[in-house]
Amino acid sequence: MRALWDGRVLRFRSGLGIAAHEAFVERLPGVPLDGELWLGRGRFEALSGLVRRQSPDVVAWRDLRYLIFDLPGASGSFAARAQRMAALARQTGWAQLQAADQVQLNSPQALQRRLEEVVAGGGEGLILHRADASYETGRSASALKLKPLHDAEARVIAHIAGRGRHIGRLGALRVLNEQGVSFLLGTGFSDAQCEHPPAIGTLVSYSHHGLTADGVPRFASFLRLRSEHS
Repeated sequence: MRALWDGRVLRFRSGLGIAAHEAFVERLPGVPLDGELWLGRGRFEALSGLVRRQSPDVVAWRDLRYLIFDLPGASGSFAARAQRMAALARQTGWAQLQAADQVQLNSPQALQRRLEEVVAGGGEGLILHRADASYETGRSASALKLKPLHDAEARVIAHIAGRGRHIGRLGALRVLNEQGVSFLLGTGFSDAQCEHPPAIGTLVSYSHHGLTADGVPRFASFLRLRSEHS
């Protein structure tokens, strides 16, 4: 879960403060950090519940790590900042503060192999950085997410009415996949499909970026109608 440290307060990306345990905050250095709180692969739901408590659990916070991947406002290239992050983590000498591993790859084939290794180990994907990039806030072409895109099929079981500019049109499809998991598809539709949505019982294809611990597809998006015979 993304977490920003301004030298005094640990915050969510939204700007809201995180009720971190004081023993955790006291060990953080006095310089701004950009990173994420991490409890382990496949434990996002547990982490989300933990960090949103208003009364932090001191024992549970001992299992959290803060993985830093940039230094907000710092000068120099990303490659230089990566070296400074690694040095900062070493100087702090605290196992719960770590600099995210940075690996330089020299070919598309090596990148694909690295992606496959991470995904096979339970990771979602990679962040690609330009080594010569200055620090930027917000989205940047200098830092890109690389995730495998999966596709699967599900059957439409309900239409969810749209809101706002979509009043009177389709807002989302509730679908049931082959594993018996029900979820919403709320993106990927054309204007024509919003006006005339796939009928109840129709088989559709959707894309997603892996599954949650409960088996729900992450960031599922409608792709196309499917023929029963295709």
